[in-house]
This record gives sequence, C-alpha cells and structure tokens, in this order.
Amino acid sequence: MSDARPSEAPSLPAALEAIGETFPARFRAASSEALLREEKAKLLGKKGDLTAALKIMGSLPPADRKAAGELVNGLKAAIEKAFDERLGAIEAEALAKELAGPAYDLTLPSRAPAPRGHKHPIGIVRDEIVDIFRSLGFAVHDGPEVELEEYNFTKLGFPPDHPATDMQDSFWTTGGHLLRTHTSNVQIRAMLGKQPPFAFVAPGTVYRRDDEDATHLPQFNQLEGFLVDKRVSFAHLRGVLAEFAERLYGPGTTIRLRPSYFPFVEPGAEVDVRCVFCKGKGCPTCKGTGFIEILGCGLIHPVVFEHCGIDPQEWTGFAFGMGLERIALLRYGIEDIRLLVENDPRFLSQFR
Repeated sequence: MSDARPSEAPSLPAALEAIGETFPARFRAASSEALLREEKAKLLGKKGDLTAALKIMGSLPPADRKAAGELVNGLKAAIEKAFDERLGAIEAEALAKELAGPAYDLTLPSRAPAPRGHKHPIGIVRDEIVDIFRSLGFAVHDGPEVELEEYNFTKLGFPPDHPATDMQDSFWTTGGHLLRTHTSNVQIRAMLGKQPPFAFVAPGTVYRRDDEDATHLPQFNQLEGFLVDKRVSFAHLRGVLAEFAERLYGPGTTIRLRPSYFPFVEPGAEVDVRCVFCKGKGCPTCKGTGFIEILGCGLIHPVVFEHCGIDPQEWTGFAFGMGLERIALLRYGIEDIRLLVENDPRFLSQFR
C-alpha cells in the first residue's frame, strides 16, 4: 500500500495571510468599477475566499475562536478600506479623463425628440370650469392661501365654537394666521376691496386636517363663485348652476337642490347633478339614487354683507363652491383621489 496521506486543509491563519498578501494587487489590477466590484465579490461574496476561510473557524477549539475572529474582522476591514480607496481612484481617473476630453456641444439637437408633457386632470377641469363661468360673465379673482382667521372664518359668519375653527380641522400658524380651509376667503376680500355689482370665480388650493385616503386629501382644490347685485334671487342662482351643469356635462343634464346649512349663506343648498354614468337609472357610483352631489350654494347671508361694509338692504347675492378633485373623479372615472397627487407618468399620460 502507498504511504501517501490526503492533503490537510490550510490553517485559518495561513488562509488569511494568503488573502491578505494577494488582495491589494488584485484591486490595483482592476481598471474599472465593474472589475473592482467583481474582485470584491470574489473575496467577500457568498463563495468568496474570505467566506471559505471562515468555514475553518468551526473546527477550531473554542479558546482559539476569539483570536481568529479578530483576525478575520481585521482583514475584512482592510479589504473594505482598500476597496473604497481604489473605487475613489477609479472615479477620479474617469472624471479627469472626461474633463480632458472634448466639450459637449449643447447646441446640438437631441437624437430623439423629448417626450411631451401632459396636462393634469385637475388643471383640465379647472380651466374648463373657469371658461364656462367666464362665458357667463364671471371674472377671476385670487386671494392668499395663508389667511387671517378674520377673513377665513369671522367675516363669513362662522360662530366662535364652529367645528371648522377647531385645531383638528385647520392648519394654524402664528398671529391668527392659518392655511385657508376654503376659497371663500376670496369672497370677503373682493367685497372689502370692490364696489358691487360684481361676479367672480376663485379657483385655488385649500387645506384641512383630513387623513389621506381614497376620497380625502389634506390639500385639495376648490372653486368659489359669487355674484353681488340688486334683487338677486335664488332663481338666479339656480339658473346659473343649471346652465353650468349643461355646459360641463352636456345638453339635457338636470340638477336638483336639497336644503343644507352653511354659515355664510341663507338659505343654503346642496346641488346634485343627474348621474353622468347611468343617466339617472341608478348605479354603484350614485348609490342607486340617480344623482351625484357636486357643490354647495346659497344666497349670501346678510351678516356677511354687514361685515364687509355692504348694505344688505340694497345689495343681495349668491355664492357657490365645489371641489375640483370631485369633479375630476366623476369626469374620468377615477376611483382613488390619491392618484391625482402621486404624479405617476403612466397615469398622467392618459390626459392629453
């Protein structure tokens, strides 16, 4: 029989020493980031040299494992440091080469045309609604998004204990300022700054402390409309809203008004439009009623006129307000309001 014996596995210190002697040269030889990372994987990867050496630790006496672990950790730290230094050198070499090369001619046309952007559904709906009311004689008025409590609540006739003035519903700042909770503040500013008669619409962003879900956002868009003149009646308001609904949803669209309460109008009403999906027959969208709520409205409360220095015995008017997100959801059949603010190009590319 032969006296040859199987070769013994190298000891852990010997294996670590071999790795420590070879890895610096392997890193220096890597001429690109990809090659450098490949060499690192050969050392520290699942099948790397250091990983293979660690398997020897299981056969060491317990008393020797602490010292062996320190050797392994020291070598691993040295490999990581050498990798970072070599990577920095490779990146610096690439940058220097790029800077020394010919300059880019930024006047050259691109190889492919840039993709065209798309209008946002809220912008589409807002512009269409504004155009409708412009054609009905309304001008556009603007107002601040950071507003005084006086203009956002008090002059609109909100009682001091009204739930809308609670800290849970509004974003307050300092000095009696808050982020406006509706665009009705524009109504107050217009009445204080202009002499009637006038008619305005005021689109804009509003803020409320709502939890974000499929139907609510803490930041959304409204459009306020108001008209002040002599002998304005509820019939005028209904006529304007009926014409608006027909121009927005098509000829033959009908509306209905239901009594409702708002602090700054009297009487007040909710306005429903005949369901645009089932044409009044009843469907899941309208919950079988045949109608969908789209806005609130009413005749401007005399207290609001008094707060703005307008004689309610001489002047009357109406106001209405709608959420643009709700109009967009109904227009395009969008089920989750959060899609309107996530800016997903796959979603927005549908609106051309």
